[in-house]
Amino acid sequence: MPLLPRRFARLKAVLDCRMADLTVLLEHVEKPHNLSAILRSCDAVGVLDAHAVSYSGRPRTFNSTAQGSQKWVPLKDHSSIEVAVKTLKEHGFRLYGTHLDESARDYRNCDFCGPTAFVLGAERWGLGELTASLMDEGIFIPMRGMVQSLNVSVAAATLLFEALRQRQLAGIAPQAGEGLEPALYQQRLFEWAYPEVATWCQKEGRPYPALNDQGEIQESLPRNVKLHC
Repeated sequence: MPLLPRRFARLKAVLDCRMADLTVLLEHVEKPHNLSAILRSCDAVGVLDAHAVSYSGRPRTFNSTAQGSQKWVPLKDHSSIEVAVKTLKEHGFRLYGTHLDESARDYRNCDFCGPTAFVLGAERWGLGELTASLMDEGIFIPMRGMVQSLNVSVAAATLLFEALRQRQLAGIAPQAGEGLEPALYQQRLFEWAYPEVATWCQKEGRPYPALNDQGEIQESLPRNVKLHC
């Protein structure tokens, strides 16, 4: 079934608001409902990709809370926290770790308008000592009750929406695709519009076909390649 013009327009409208310079890094966050809720928040705010370090040998699962958000916000795996931190810093990210210690700052007093990665730890234990030591800055969300911290998915949503709020006030929240490099924008647009064709192209080692303004593929493809969005 060909891609409908209104579906293509919807994909472009969402991609126009995506931000490549805002992300989360999850350390050993394993529970399906938390992973799903975090990715749903990422999608709602406009995060392009999320990152994770998981326990080896444990398959990752999601639940219905995500409502397919993992399709729109890829969760990139890293072999260790050191590798993940190095990768993000090489891309210019400043890492903010949710960590309760004397040097941590109230998140409301931080500037999240630059490349920002929020680093959140496991549901029960929080960030490990090594991870905390690798952060550019420790942050906390003030609590007024008996508990000391929020659920990890709630904390992620709180931080992400604060970053979006700051960027909107500063007039730098993307609205027309300026949050992505043009080549990356076109790549993601094709992958969203034609995931099966994108997978086939990757396996064949060939570039994605060009799309016209209506989202139609501008070259002939083998009959066995599905065009479903």
